[in-house]
Amino acid sequence: MYAMIDFGGNQYKVVPGEKVLVYNLNKEAGELFENTNVLLVSDGENVSVGKPYVANAKVKLEVVKNFKGDKVIVFKKRRRKTSKVKKGFRQSFTQLKVIEIIK
Repeated sequence: MYAMIDFGGNQYKVVPGEKVLVYNLNKEAGELFENTNVLLVSDGENVSVGKPYVANAKVKLEVVKNFKGDKVIVFKKRRRKTSKVKKGFRQSFTQLKVIEIIK
């Protein structure tokens, strides 16, 4: 069984027991919550597609941890000028564990 969910403007394919990386949520580690923005649910034989969401479908998720990703360096330089800017950025992520998919 798997589902496609809409989470923070992005779409993710989730399977019970797997872990998913999403952009930062304001939730503590160990916290349980439900996502009702389910776009598609499949149990292997039957596929339910929503318009835009599947009615009465939920995905139960657990927050595993919050962390920052690798640093991305942004470097801008204008040729023949003495203008250059170097900046670093680290995206915050939340790792979620899929507990179950309710159809």
